Amino acid sequence: MGETHREWIDEVAGILETLNQGVIINDDCNRVVFANEIFLRMIGRPAEQILGRPVTDWFPPEDIPDLKKKIEQRHMDGQGQYEFFLPQPNGGRMPILVTSRQIEDLDGGLYAVVTATDISEQKRAENAVREANLLLEKRAREIEEDLQLAANVQQSLAPKSVQWGKIGVETYYQAARTIGGDFGLVTPSNDSINIMVCDISGHGIGSALVANRIYTETMAQIRRGVDLPELFHHLNRFVMQGLGTSVFFFTVAAARIDEGGRRLEFAGAGHPPAMVVHPGGTPQLIESRSAVLGLLPDAVDAEASTEIELEPGDRVLIYTDGFTETFNAQRDMLGVEGLSEIVRETSKLPLPQMRQEMVERVAAYRSGPADDDMSLVVVEVP
Repeated sequence: MGETHREWIDEVAGILETLNQGVIINDDCNRVVFANEIFLRMIGRPAEQILGRPVTDWFPPEDIPDLKKKIEQRHMDGQGQYEFFLPQPNGGRMPILVTSRQIEDLDGGLYAVVTATDISEQKRAENAVREANLLLEKRAREIEEDLQLAANVQQSLAPKSVQWGKIGVETYYQAARTIGGDFGLVTPSNDSINIMVCDISGHGIGSALVANRIYTETMAQIRRGVDLPELFHHLNRFVMQGLGTSVFFFTVAAARIDEGGRRLEFAGAGHPPAMVVHPGGTPQLIESRSAVLGLLPDAVDAEASTEIELEPGDRVLIYTDGFTETFNAQRDMLGVEGLSEIVRETSKLPLPQMRQEMVERVAAYRSGPADDDMSLVVVEVP
């Protein structure tokens, strides 16, 4: 290296020593002609092992081709910036951000000023974030699997279509989310068939768990043969005392139809009115007499149930408010009156088609997807 070149390097050396980054200067043969103290500390070598040697001498053979490509790119562009690493005496690798610029001295000699910034902390943070993201993704998959299992369990609580003797039952259930708070049952008991639809407040896992517990209690009480008012009393006490929470409450509609299909016993608690319709006629509404359950100890009315005589061909409908509290684009609610009209217009159809037509007409009225769980049971007596 000529005297003029040496003087130029000596002039800039003082400035480069004040920087908070490692700096080297390479000649046109990629030999190091200057290295500041910070760079020497970063690479962990004394100056005599660095100066006068090509930069490729420090790197393991497998990494040299990549380094040469980056140097060639700098020669073409006149500058460069990339992430690389500095090999350490203990075999480690210090991640660095390399910034390089090609310059020409007064005599036309080409040099490269290369700065190296230690980005170890940044890389540790990135690795920590990456590992955290992997754990989150793993946990999200586990939660999704749990939700799917919960949804399958919840689906098992949906009322099922059955044919009991000459009495036909068609059902429908749709959760607004993966899992919902509605459940229903259709189950024969002795000389009658029991039908129930229940709507737990809220949505999601908590509501589904409460629904599962109430379902289990309901089935146990039905097997004991309790009447509908006593069933409501028991469920109200169970939620208030057994679950020990005021977060959840629920509405319920229950019907019991005798084997001959002529007598209907109905009880509702804070639930939309049941409907009894003769094909082509105007539906008769049967209102709930009790308040919502799970909040007040005296929610069940003294005369909680009512009995109605049915005629051949009558159809009995119980449903959750996902069918009535649905809105069109103008934000008009379908309501009980609107659903009643759909029931009247579809009541002459065969029972499965009536059920399907009701669902489709409610969906056609609604603007957008359903935002509440929907349960429906339609019974036809002989």
